[in-house]
Amino acid sequence: MAIRMPRIIKKSSTAKDVPKGHFAVYVGEEQKKRFVIPISFLSQPLFQDLLSQAKEEFGFEHPMGGLTIPCREDVFVDLTSRLKN
Repeated sequence: MAIRMPRIIKKSSTAKDVPKGHFAVYVGEEQKKRFVIPISFLSQPLFQDLLSQAKEEFGFEHPMGGLTIPCREDVFVDLTSRLKN
């Protein structure tokens, strides 16, 4: 069984870097890293748990201007590698 990793875009800063059907999130405790992930992740319970954590920590005021996920980068990569596109 192969593990599918989300597409990661490093040091990208424009909406042009986000392909159709995807969205960008910022992840990390101190140094935030930008990940581009499929919109289909929004329907996954594991990802919804992350969104709930983001809502509790930031409300609708995200420090990066985009959706910020409050977890360690390695935890995020591990979690998203388990999700189905």
